[in-house]
Order: sequence, then structure tokens, then C-alpha cells
Amino acid sequence: MPHVMTQPALPVGHYAYDSVDRTFLKQRVAQFKDQVERRLSGALTEEEFKPLRLMNGLYLQLHAYMLRVAIPYGVLDAAQMRTLAHIARTYDRDYGHFTTRQNIQFNWIRLEDTPEILTVLAEADMHAIQTSGNCIRNVTADQFAGAAADEVLDPRVYAEILRQWSTLHPEFTFLPRKFKIAISGSKQDRVAARFHDIGLIAREGENGRPVFEVFVGGGLGRTPAIGTRLRDDLPEEDLIAYLEAILRVYNAHGRRDNIYKARIKILVQALGAEEFFNQVNAEFSAMDRARYRLPEATVEAIRARFGTPDFAPAGDAAEKLNAQRKADQVFDAWVATNTHAHKQPGYCSVTVSCKPTGGIPGDVTSAQMDLLADLAERYSFGELRITHLQNVVLGHVRQDALYEVWQALAQNGLGTANIGFMTDIIACPGLDYCALANARSIPIAQKLSARFGSADLQRKIGPLRLNISGCINACGHHHAGHIGILGVDKRGEEAFQITLGGSSGGEDASIGQILGSAMSEDETVDAIARIIDTYLSRRTAGERFIETCRRLGTAPFKDAAYAPA
Repeated sequence: MPHVMTQPALPVGHYAYDSVDRTFLKQRVAQFKDQVERRLSGALTEEEFKPLRLMNGLYLQLHAYMLRVAIPYGVLDAAQMRTLAHIARTYDRDYGHFTTRQNIQFNWIRLEDTPEILTVLAEADMHAIQTSGNCIRNVTADQFAGAAADEVLDPRVYAEILRQWSTLHPEFTFLPRKFKIAISGSKQDRVAARFHDIGLIAREGENGRPVFEVFVGGGLGRTPAIGTRLRDDLPEEDLIAYLEAILRVYNAHGRRDNIYKARIKILVQALGAEEFFNQVNAEFSAMDRARYRLPEATVEAIRARFGTPDFAPAGDAAEKLNAQRKADQVFDAWVATNTHAHKQPGYCSVTVSCKPTGGIPGDVTSAQMDLLADLAERYSFGELRITHLQNVVLGHVRQDALYEVWQALAQNGLGTANIGFMTDIIACPGLDYCALANARSIPIAQKLSARFGSADLQRKIGPLRLNISGCINACGHHHAGHIGILGVDKRGEEAFQITLGGSSGGEDASIGQILGSAMSEDETVDAIARIIDTYLSRRTAGERFIETCRRLGTAPFKDAAYAPA
């Protein structure tokens, strides 16, 4: 069960670690330090060392080791962001890469430096545990958690409960395959819940108390699947018990003989949704649920560990903001795209784009990390969030401070007004770093960003999700993009397939369909330009790209993509 302190420290935004957490991290660092020393001395072979390093988030990639640092449910404070900046400057090449699991990766790590890096992280209440391996990975959550005006419950609280439950869980440390959970505190799905092994969406129950919709068996990769709804009324007090039942069924029956058929989505398909549901319910019914039930007092104690912002009266903040927007059209456009409604009057949440025109999606320099930490302390109660779309959120900004925030961001390459637009690209690191990739994701992302970088053009096109993966493992979520790009090997050359019509959010979640044969990088960029031209010429008034795709089907877009030059 989750543990709580009698007298919790009260940070704002992120969960306050206590002596139990810190002792555990110190022990884990000491253990891994010994393992690294044995590997460097030759006492451990790479084959013996591999499972040990993966348990601590350390990958061996094409050119160097990569360390994936956990940012639980994407939330961290200014001091932790500065720690990440220090690691980037000291141990890497002065930058980090935010991922679709709300973590950060450092791509140029030396093996002998990893114990020291993990020590630095532990001192900041951070770690890299369960960012790899066949275990329950970082639970992702709504980036506007605790702030959104449409929030039913604060998903950070339940994501933290799931973190404590899943960390070193004796039954679920060696699952058939990696396992991913996402939780949205709003009935508006902002976490792609239906594309996760387990997706949770909060809604208001009949008695006014929150309940969860539970989706199981979603995922991307070689066999993309939309999750099956198992429950639409799971009470919060039964959350741990029901998820434990799901994991037990998966652990018992999931395939371990074939890595490509090991995910829970394959098991759900093999058993059938009804049989899987029945087995989960049988396991759930047989459990001593009193042992797993979440008492209200425990939930409230964990909620308190996040702290509450001391909001000042907003006064005339809204009026000042309106005047500033009228006086500056560029700022007005940024506010329109990069802010989100807050439940506190006079405040909003700011999404900082990590996708400048022609830039590398998700990459942030150490100087930019330090700037974000400074802005968080000055304007957002010292806390930040990393989004699963590879951006950063300042959760609680007064409306009359937005202009100052925007100016500081714009002066440091972080002021792009493109959230939800075409250049807000999701991209994996691809063949520039990853040994599994078939093609480079970064150069084509940069070319597309430059091609469509005009703010006026992006506003004309309207909301459009463009996702890029360097291989079929789909780390860039290309299946879920309105336009998806998949890197493939075509007779020994890098090439790209285009998919169309994917969507990650809500009841209309869909899997993109392949348009046709793979093309070169430049041909792909030109083909997407023709697809966009087709959309602009054939959409109806107010129709978004995904809506036009669904109305017309893929045929006219395929004709445009493969039209002779």
C-alpha cells in the first residue's frame, strides 16, 4: 500500500519524498555502482550486465550509452529541472530529449559516469528505475493535472499511488513485456488512454464521486490496437485491486516465447474481449479486496503531499491580458495556441513548445532548462510538467504575467506558437541514435518543420497531429497521427511510409492507414505538401484535417501523394 508521512512536507506540484524514498534510492545507487565497477573490470560480461543496466534505465545505443531518467507522471520542480540541466552540461552534450512517456533521455553518457549521475539524481529525489525492462513503466498523466478547468479528479494523486504500488512489485518486475499505463483526470482524453496497455479516464459517477473508465489492450508497434473498455464505473477505492487483477491475468497467460506477441494487446485478442473480461473479474472477485482498498484518508494524505498553490487574487489580470493581446498580434497568436483554461480565475496553464521551426522535437538545452526552472519559480509556484507530446507546461501562470513569460521564452528559442499545429511534431530519436531504427526521424522532422514553419500557414491549416517513428516499434506514435511517417529499410536505403487518419484522443481514436509504397526523405516531404494542398482545396467551412480525411477517405490524398512530379 502507498506510504504517507505523519507531517508531510508541502511542495507545490510534485510529490514530496520522505526518508523511506530517499533510503531506497541510496541503496539502489550503491547496488548499481558495484555492478558498473564489475562490468568495467570484466567481472561481468555485457550479456550479464544488460538486464542490470536496463533495470536502471541505461541503454547501449549506436554511439554511446543512453540514460532515461524517470519523471513520474511528468511532474518536477525547478530544482529538479536544474539538476537535469547540470547533467546535460556535465555528462552529456549540453541537452536532453523529452520523451512520449514524460521522461528525459541523455544520449551521450559514459558508463563510468552513471553511478555519479544516479547519485546526483537521488539527491534531487529523482532516479531512472523502471524506465526500461519488462515491468510497469512510468505512469503518464494529463499535463494539466491539478489545474484544468474540466478536471474531475487530480490524476497526479492516482498516478503516484500507482507508482508506489508498481515499483519493485514482486509479481510484476518480470512481466512478459513492458507495460504502460496512462491516466486522464478529465473525461476529455489528453493522454491517449486507448493506446495504452491500461488506460484510465476519470468521469463523474452516479453518486457524484469520480469513477474510472478502464481500457485494456491498446498499443502501437507492429500490431497497433485500440484498447477494449473493460469497465466504465470503477470506484477509486478499487483501483489498485482491479489493476492487480488485470496484471495477474496478463502475467499468467502472456506469451514469453515470442517478443513480438508478448504485449497484453495480443493476449486480449487471443482470448477475446469477453473471456479476458471474465478472467479479470474472476481474479478480482477472488481477491481479499479489503487489503487493496484505497481508504479516503490515504488518498487525501497523498494529495496533501503535492501541496496547493497559494493563488493571489487575480484582480484585473484578465483585463490586462486582453489589452496586451490587442496590442501585439504575435503574442495574441501565442496565447491562443499555447495556453489552457485553468480552474482558478485569472490564471492559465502555459504549454512551452519544444519544437522551434527547423528544430529537433523534444530537445532542450541546459540553458533552456535553467530558464524554464527560473520561469517556474517566478511565475508558476516552482513546478513544471513534461507532456507526452514532448513539450513543457507551466501549470499556474497569472494571466497578467503571460506577456513577460512569452517574451522570455521567445528570446530563448521556446516561444513558438504551434501547439496542436503541424510543426508540433512528435518524433523519436531514430537512426541518429537508436540501434533498432531503420531511418532517421530527426532530419525529416526538421525539413517538415521548416517547410510548414510559417505561422500564417499553420493557422490556415488548423489543428493537425504529425508523428514520426524511425521503425515499426512506433516510439513516435506514427499510427496515432493524423499524418504519420514510418521509417523503413527499402533495399538498404532509408525510406518512409505515410499513414493517414490516425487519432489518439477520445471516442474517435483511430489507427492511421498506410497510403502506399515508401519514398525517399525529400519525396515524402513533397508528398505531404501535396496532401496538405488537397485538404485545403477540398475541406468544407470549419472542417479540420482529420474530419476531411474521414469524409473523403484516403483515395484523393493517395492520388496527390503519388502524383508525378
